[in-house]
Amino acid sequence: MTGAVSYSVTEGIADIVLTRPPVNALNLETVREIITALKRASADQDVGAVVISSGTPRRFCAGLDLDQVQGKSIAEMHTLLSALYVELHDVQLALGKPSIAAVAGAARGAGMTLSISCDVIIAGDKATFGYPEIDVGLIPGIHFVHLPRIIGKHRAFELLFSGRSFDAAEAASLGLVSKVVPDAEVLAEAHRLARTFAAKSPAVMRLARAAFGRACDMGYRHNVAEIVEAFCTIASTPDSQEGVNAFAAKRPPVWEPR
Repeated sequence: MTGAVSYSVTEGIADIVLTRPPVNALNLETVREIITALKRASADQDVGAVVISSGTPRRFCAGLDLDQVQGKSIAEMHTLLSALYVELHDVQLALGKPSIAAVAGAARGAGMTLSISCDVIIAGDKATFGYPEIDVGLIPGIHFVHLPRIIGKHRAFELLFSGRSFDAAEAASLGLVSKVVPDAEVLAEAHRLARTFAAKSPAVMRLARAAFGRACDMGYRHNVAEIVEAFCTIASTPDSQEGVNAFAAKRPPVWEPR
């Protein structure tokens, strides 16, 4: 364990908190720590619900740590995406109890992936969202699968291919978040809802949630397999490496001629 994630249980609620300042960027080790914490909550019969939040002010999760894609081989990219796209999905599907993302601050890229893996997203009124991968020559791959189903093809394309950020009010209007509350109340609201869920029959919740997950799956594994291949192909292009290097150097990228 690297200490990038903390885990605690209070009154039947498991809190998984991202603690990787300055922006909670995800690397492979952090993703695996999150998965381990979710498995721990799943196995604990005293846990009735899970809340994922951030211990870093004004940041939920800024996305992938770019060290994870700079100069990496396709095999290394597959390992990372298998954890983020497949293992995280599988552990959430098998969790057996509701999970809630409490998003205060900025959620970008892989931070969107983490939040959308949960059953419910509670957002602070100053939270911001976005898929900026296109700006550094990458793609928000998993959201090619999720987002059109939630908000429709055309609105999804605009968000995914413009890379622009958007606020909590727009996220709520699109149906991307469950509820918006004042920033200071995000965690309290997530815990309130978690207690509501935890009060239900554990057996019924486990079986019903599994059925709900299967109903919503709609070929997830097949679609994700295609997206992983696309991500790895794109990440290995010269433009993608230029975009990542330019971002790290804080300069505009110089794309290859059209």
